[in-house]
Amino acid sequence: MTAPKKIKAAFEKDVRVIPLGSIEPSRPIDAALRKIVKYRRIVASISRVGLVEPLVVIPAEGGLFRLLDGHARLAALVDLGIKEARCLVALDDEAFTYNKRISHLVAIQEHYMILKALERGASEQRIADALNLDVAAIKLRRNMLNGICPEVVELLKSKTMNIGVFSSLKRMKPLRQIEATGLMLAAGNLSASYAKILLAGTRPSDLVKPAERKSVGGLTPDQMARMQREMESVQADFKAVEKTFGDTVLQLVVATGYIGSLIRNPEIEQFMDANYPEILTQFKFIVQAASLEAS
Repeated sequence: MTAPKKIKAAFEKDVRVIPLGSIEPSRPIDAALRKIVKYRRIVASISRVGLVEPLVVIPAEGGLFRLLDGHARLAALVDLGIKEARCLVALDDEAFTYNKRISHLVAIQEHYMILKALERGASEQRIADALNLDVAAIKLRRNMLNGICPEVVELLKSKTMNIGVFSSLKRMKPLRQIEATGLMLAAGNLSASYAKILLAGTRPSDLVKPAERKSVGGLTPDQMARMQREMESVQADFKAVEKTFGDTVLQLVVATGYIGSLIRNPEIEQFMDANYPEILTQFKFIVQAASLEAS
């Protein structure tokens, strides 16, 4: 029996405190970064509670370190006049893959973080100051999942989205919440505006308060009714396509592979070019399109 292979550690065991002058950004930190809301929140948080998430660096030449993750945090530290920071030191160069592997805070995680901070005695004002938000925004995030069914929370727990999505979902009954969430995920669209469209297309019987009027962009009641019927038709078509999508893709892959093998044969390609040039062009287009989609 072969001995199990040792798993190589990706980072040093202990967090290091490194002077900021020894850390080189792996990309330019421009003025545009300092104008975004997220950057201002980071500055406010660091100034009040310190650096929560360490920078991630890798040793470079001359005793320096190259920054893999935390460019906004580094800029905030420099602007606040802080001279050193806690860092995780990577043992392998993960510059191309690190940001794909880490999990940044998403809406539902932020909600649970706020609840935990409140349970530990932190005031809403203190949390708001740390996140550079107003108290009303903290209350909105605290109550964000009230009325949201557990199945939807599970589906969205790792997704980045606008918290306005939950405002629309909680006006729907649980089964409709699950259905609407599935449509948003399938479409790859978790925006608040798309959630409002789905809400507008929801039947009154699927609303928590059926008598509550839904309005989108000043549409008339007749336009709303037509929009609801069209949304139901689109959803029915989507479900029908969803059922056959897997088989259709499999057939496309097999057919594309067969067509590709044909046109790669010099004799067949020469024959088609001489007798059926238009079909040959279309075959090449199909194979090229499938190749680009796969890549």
